[in-house]
Amino acid sequence: ASRQHGLFAGNMSKLSGETLREGIKKMLDEKKKRKFVETVELQIGLKQYDPQRDKRFSGTLKLPHMPRPNRKICILGDQQHCDEAASKNLPFMGVDDLKKLNKNKKLVKKLAQKYDAFLASDSLIKQIPRLLGPGLNKAGKFPTLLTHQDNIQSKVDELKSQIKFQLKKALCLGVAVGNVDMNPVDLFTNINLSINFLVSLLKKNWQNVKSLYIKTTMGKPQRIY
Repeated sequence: ASRQHGLFAGNMSKLSGETLREGIKKMLDEKKKRKFVETVELQIGLKQYDPQRDKRFSGTLKLPHMPRPNRKICILGDQQHCDEAASKNLPFMGVDDLKKLNKNKKLVKKLAQKYDAFLASDSLIKQIPRLLGPGLNKAGKFPTLLTHQDNIQSKVDELKSQIKFQLKKALCLGVAVGNVDMNPVDLFTNINLSINFLVSLLKKNWQNVKSLYIKTTMGKPQRIY
């Protein structure tokens, strides 16, 4: 982790900690009581970037504080992993369950929509394209490898803590960096790391950043840069 922080240190200067703290405070002060826990999203506007010509970046960052504890993760497992998942009340599917989908595009799409991410045993991960076709990959949810040395719960928690920045065709990105039940200090840490990680992916670093906003699911965007 220290290497990552070192990587960001040089990019820190542009974002004022004070502005970010004020933005977080304002955002949390304005939140209303809701039946669900609102996610805190970081919205990024880019400039001087041509998605057609410039390299489309993609990067994954593990945040220190889990942004979305309620993310749904499904284990595509061999027998051992399925048994383990069952004992921990985690959703799982075995080879036979996947075969039942019969490579039906609609059913695979439904599976991809039902879960936020997937873990797969090494014996299964190689078979995914054959069993399911390209559906999970197309949805950007190709499974992460789960070995028998891994602690299944830690691996699930790790996935829940990960965020992904991926530039597609539009010059704006949104990523969940926390939720309204988190304390402001943890939110500050998550948002700060996320921004500086994103900036490290950009060709001209801060010169490519047009605007940064944070907002809750239902709230107004607060400009922080």
